[in-house]
Amino acid sequence: MGQGQVRLGIDVGGTNTDVVIMRGQEVLASAKGFTTADVGQGIVRVVGECLAAWNGDRSDIGSVMIGTTQFVNAFIERRDLARVAAIRISLPRGDGVPPLSGWPLELRQKLDAATYMIGGGSFYTGKDYAPLDEDALAAAAADARDRGVESVAITANFAPMRPDIEERAAAIVRKTLPDADITLSASVGGIGLVDRENATIVNASLSRLARRVVTSFVQAFADLSINAPIYISQNDGTLISTEMAMRYPILTCAAGPTNSIRGAAFLTGLTDAIVVDIGGTTSDIGFLLNNFPRETTTANYIGGVRTNFRMPDVLSIGLGGGSLVKTGPDRVTDLGPESVGYRLVEKGLVFGGDVLTTTDIAVRAGSARLGDPNRVAHLANDLVEQAVDLIHAKLEEAIDRIKTSAAPMPLILVGGGSILVSRPLKGVSEVLRPAYAEVANAVGAAIARVSGRVDKLYDFQALGREEALRQAAADAKAEAVKAGADPDSVEVIDIVELPMTHMRSGCVQVRARAVGSLLAGMNAA
Repeated sequence: MGQGQVRLGIDVGGTNTDVVIMRGQEVLASAKGFTTADVGQGIVRVVGECLAAWNGDRSDIGSVMIGTTQFVNAFIERRDLARVAAIRISLPRGDGVPPLSGWPLELRQKLDAATYMIGGGSFYTGKDYAPLDEDALAAAAADARDRGVESVAITANFAPMRPDIEERAAAIVRKTLPDADITLSASVGGIGLVDRENATIVNASLSRLARRVVTSFVQAFADLSINAPIYISQNDGTLISTEMAMRYPILTCAAGPTNSIRGAAFLTGLTDAIVVDIGGTTSDIGFLLNNFPRETTTANYIGGVRTNFRMPDVLSIGLGGGSLVKTGPDRVTDLGPESVGYRLVEKGLVFGGDVLTTTDIAVRAGSARLGDPNRVAHLANDLVEQAVDLIHAKLEEAIDRIKTSAAPMPLILVGGGSILVSRPLKGVSEVLRPAYAEVANAVGAAIARVSGRVDKLYDFQALGREEALRQAAADAKAEAVKAGADPDSVEVIDIVELPMTHMRSGCVQVRARAVGSLLAGMNAA
């Protein structure tokens, strides 16, 4: 991606839509507005404001990068979910824990998924232990059709080693369900069966919504007469095509906090720091490591469902600019997690409302200039002091939980709710508030690069460790180029060995990630 190319970065959150226009390292213009029910309408309005502030030629815009939390929000809120058939290919093995085990009861009831256990599968070596039961699979597809299934999740034992088993199964299912969206687990998760299956079902449940939302994105830019390739931010802060986002919406579930962390790094020039993004409802605390968000090493939960999907290590707490301040007789009892959200401008005291929020406390304490300060002049000094103490105590506790060392580290403060922080924070060497901090997530989207990654078993005994790692690095680079990266810019930024000590072989699970700049002129699907 050339340094002279103009880029449009957008973050579509549950409350706000943020936009920046950038050329090279320079932010040319920015805008912020509320997200609308039809996300396309909100994009048209806020992007229009940003274009007016820039006053440039929109034909100069070479690429559009969008980060969104629309899909993960829908799953958390249990809305707009497709009817799913979960097909597990593992019999006579892999049946000890049935599909959807461990899912929240209310989510299982809402999803009302049809589940099927089918014969077939392979060992970790890739050798079949049972043939695919095609008759049972065809019968399952017919039953799913009769149940009104819209989307299918297919999971087979050790599918990352033998993806052809799931591909054969999908071909059989398509004969009966030609219009259904089909998600194959080999393209979604890691080695573990149950967590990978969970991620596949989550993805399948969001497939219809993803097509609708991404189509709305594309139409919005057609309405704006912006003829540039559109990319979507994924969980690791890199880009995928719109077509990939429609097929794999789960790839975008953590794009919001990831873009904030990447944007914070760009705006300050730091490569290692704590990042606190305070919005209207929550504060997201993440860790910047080597210029990228640190990934969690533990199981990840999406809307209460355990997956082995790769996600940034982010801690969210219920503290934001719209958080309710709960009071008793002459004292503050708690802050949040309830929030007035985007209704702050009508509910907050300083805006003429009748709800005491953390923003009102910040205005009364003199750390923010918003609304009418006279409307909070009656708040007692002791009560304000207690609230400010509690705000900082909650943030300090969260920061302490995200850190891996007691040594003080720099902290980058971003987001519209950053007005809540008015004092030094314990465990922090310095607090940085960069320019454009309020739209850091859109900046993170605009600067995103293209990634490629592999998560496979390599035979160290046969190949030797050095050759196996070289192959893993080469495979990750090839995936990045395939995704649209400039081959000359691709570099491996992460490679992890996970010895499979429970297996009698020299196989080692290797995770490798490579990133590169977007190749100028690439046409996103």
